[in-house]
Amino acid sequence: MGNDVDGGTRDPGSAQQTEGIGGVEIRAIAKDEIEGWDRALALGFLRSHVDSAADFRRQQWAPGRVLGALDAGRYVATFRSFDVELTVPGGAVVEADAITSVTVTATHRRRGLLRRMMTEDLAAARERGSAVAILVAAEYNIYGRYGFGPATRGHGWNIDLLRARGLREGLPTVPGGRIDLVGMEELRKVGSELHDRWRRTQPGAIARNELWWRRQTGDVQVPGFEWKEPFAAVHRDAEGTATGLVVYRVDDTWDGSYPNCTLTVVDFLALDRGTAAELWRFVLSVDWVRKVVVENIGPDDPLPLLLADPRAATPYAENADFMWLRVLDVEAAFNARTYGAPGRVVLEVEDRDGYAAGRWAVEVAADGSGRCTRTDDEADLALGVSALGSLYLGGETVPRLAAAGLVTELRPGAAAAADLLLRTPLLAWNPDNF
Repeated sequence: MGNDVDGGTRDPGSAQQTEGIGGVEIRAIAKDEIEGWDRALALGFLRSHVDSAADFRRQQWAPGRVLGALDAGRYVATFRSFDVELTVPGGAVVEADAITSVTVTATHRRRGLLRRMMTEDLAAARERGSAVAILVAAEYNIYGRYGFGPATRGHGWNIDLLRARGLREGLPTVPGGRIDLVGMEELRKVGSELHDRWRRTQPGAIARNELWWRRQTGDVQVPGFEWKEPFAAVHRDAEGTATGLVVYRVDDTWDGSYPNCTLTVVDFLALDRGTAAELWRFVLSVDWVRKVVVENIGPDDPLPLLLADPRAATPYAENADFMWLRVLDVEAAFNARTYGAPGRVVLEVEDRDGYAAGRWAVEVAADGSGRCTRTDDEADLALGVSALGSLYLGGETVPRLAAAGLVTELRPGAAAAADLLLRTPLLAWNPDNF
């Protein structure tokens, strides 16, 4: 078929169509078919009231990466994936298949539509060379069936400023540094460059593309998702180089004639502890603010310990597992990361879909570099591929999974020994939904 003016030709992947019970067809969606696909996506997310976001979805479209299920010409399931760089322990990146926009219309549940879309996408990702697949799970009990395990946590804090009494004395500073409020156009440029530097220091972080920044700064808006221009503050060192930023919004709430505003931090990046302290000092000193809500920060971030009274920080209500990960290529994934201690562990991995199944030896040198290979040696630990995904980035511990019955210790002491190998200085964290 020939191309039309907006590139709506079905890509070659759409020829690989599958028929299901009742004639439901699953195939790649062409760019000129996005309108109906977007409507099904809204219905699947119980957002029937929102206007069409088809213009935005067309900007996300890529050949063969937008799947749909059609029943008599009507879209009844949606699925999209894209390639993204994922930072692993040690600062290297691997190519990840990021899965999103997954819905099945209520009338077509329990027909295996998600299984078929997931199977097709993971097979294609493995063929492209993706080491892992990632997603954000709206429901806990769905994605373990496809080999995913929770790999990062979202964690936030509520800070009562009257109780906090500011930051402790003696924290690191940045001599000659300064903080400036910036507009959205400048945030797009400075933020993009800063994030590219920051993400390579944080296991679990993913790259942000241009469309991400345009959406977060209001240059592109998506119907159904209200956007209100936030405040953005950039920290620069004495040489003028950006070393951190904070993006926040402030509600306008008063208790009679007294200000009682809440400042909500929606993005926070700092390349060093001095910058982090300077940015938090700024956030905690904004006039009229009585409460600071940090929606998502690293689960082991020392923020509460920076306060004069750490008890003023209480956990955010939405703290929970966040990004899930599925290993597709064990050798590529585990050879890319670094490790916490020298040693050797043999893992027996069960994977019903075969990608990670088998016995794997992870050997770590004194410098933290590791090598993962297939082996016939006796296994030290047995686990499913979901547990492997939870351990890969260092967001979970082997002894905890063993205590939960998700890892079986085949050699006494193997869980503790493997935990030393897999340990990371920073817990895995991904601040970005996708």
